[in-house]
Amino acid sequence: MKNTALITGGSRGIGFGIAKALANEGYNLAINGVRDEAGAAEALNELRELGAEVAYCQGNIANAADREAIIEKAYSVFGQINILVNNAGIAPRERLDILETTPENFQEVMQTNLEGPFFLTQAIAKRMAHAKQNNHAFEATVVFVTSISATVASINRGEYCISKSGLAMTNLLFAVRMAEFNIPVFEIRPGIIATDMTSKVQEKYDNLFQSGIALQPRWGTPEDVGKAVASLTRGDFPYSTGQVIGVDGGMLIDRL
Repeated sequence: MKNTALITGGSRGIGFGIAKALANEGYNLAINGVRDEAGAAEALNELRELGAEVAYCQGNIANAADREAIIEKAYSVFGQINILVNNAGIAPRERLDILETTPENFQEVMQTNLEGPFFLTQAIAKRMAHAKQNNHAFEATVVFVTSISATVASINRGEYCISKSGLAMTNLLFAVRMAEFNIPVFEIRPGIIATDMTSKVQEKYDNLFQSGIALQPRWGTPEDVGKAVASLTRGDFPYSTGQVIGVDGGMLIDRL
């Protein structure tokens, strides 16, 4: 039986880059997204062309009933989940200063970026632990995709920063809890990645790259993130768990 990866937000942006990388690694793919399947068909077909068996698990991870439906669809099609990649996330609908933002803005971001991944991981981690207890050869890994915003403060999208900071702690918590079952947990922390989300501020970041914001003076790509996730899921770091892998072109290195 081929191993299966469930990737939230896997039909576009960073998630799609991760999905392509794992398809090339030989995984079956359970791809989650909020669009209907027809809207994601082009991406799903591209993944199938890479040789992956693909199931689309539609649903909003912020919603408890949807999370259950996503999990049931993945397990009903593939029988197991070996890799969970918590990638789905949103920016605030309005970029508002922290003195002006609203409870609605805050709650929507938190439910999608933090509450959703926490409880999705809780449910799947229980199944992974059970599978490991019944079969010591069972392999599993959990990955959280956060952001440099976990530590870099942006006062016009504080909700996003807080959610990613909380997700970074979630990585540590599950790394500690899942160590009993020899299931590693990792955090991927991307920098400025070219996606639909960042396309709205392209000129701003183009100028920042020119002024030296990162040591590697280019935008990151979803493929850059995908390669990092693939390395973790291959078991290239067998004596590591709970670690943060930066995919940011050296942006966060302190410099004088």
